[in-house]
Amino acid sequence: MASVIELGGRVAVVTGGTRGVGAGITRALLEAGAEVVVCARRPPETPVRAGGRTARFLPLDLRDDADAVTGFFQRVRRECGRLDVLVNNAGGTPYRMLDEGGAQRHARVVELNLLAPLTASLAAYEVMREQPGGGSIVMIGSVSGSRPSPGSAAYGAAKAGLDQLARTMAVEWAPLVRVNTLVLGMVRTELARLHYGDEEGVAAVGRTVPLGRLADPAEVGDACAFLASDRASYITGASLLVHGGGERPAFLDAATANH
Repeated sequence: MASVIELGGRVAVVTGGTRGVGAGITRALLEAGAEVVVCARRPPETPVRAGGRTARFLPLDLRDDADAVTGFFQRVRRECGRLDVLVNNAGGTPYRMLDEGGAQRHARVVELNLLAPLTASLAAYEVMREQPGGGSIVMIGSVSGSRPSPGSAAYGAAKAGLDQLARTMAVEWAPLVRVNTLVLGMVRTELARLHYGDEEGVAAVGRTVPLGRLADPAEVGDACAFLASDRASYITGASLLVHGGGERPAFLDAATANH
């Protein structure tokens, strides 16, 4: 990470920050000098470390009642002294077509990917609003929220809502708290091979991206550290695309195949 990103003396919370994209974000914040608290339902097998420091783990199920989430953020403030950054990273979905599983299962996906970040942001705001300098909230969105998302429709709808939620928070909570969204494309995590098969499958999927590969979690982390830092002090209500150029339009491949 470039040395211009400086988060020394800041306290950050990364939800779901123990693996995958979340761990990449956690490492980037640690490398930038922040004290990082990660939360998830279960502790990581190996603590997340970078920059000579280790992220602190505190258990939390974000789908618990709001009082539990509020208590978590009050504990962070009490034990760390402040809260400067919240990264709403926890989320995800199984592959499930709309006519499979029933409405209740789809609702659980919306709960995790939209309502849980809302609850966490409200609790974090109560801490940030009371301290000099306010704070920064970063939502981890997805390109699934801006295009059809077959097999993950509820997830795509939730991510679309999350982006809109962030824009409104940015207006309501200015100037003390900045709120932005990282809109992610495909990222090469430990689960990539489960989704795309073997290494050849991962590489084939990567070739559909204009930059020719999936993102690395560290690259997502660098973008997140930037939005959390003073280098982004005039950026709020923004959606930063981190998707390698997006997806090559299918009609181009079809046209090529016919020549």
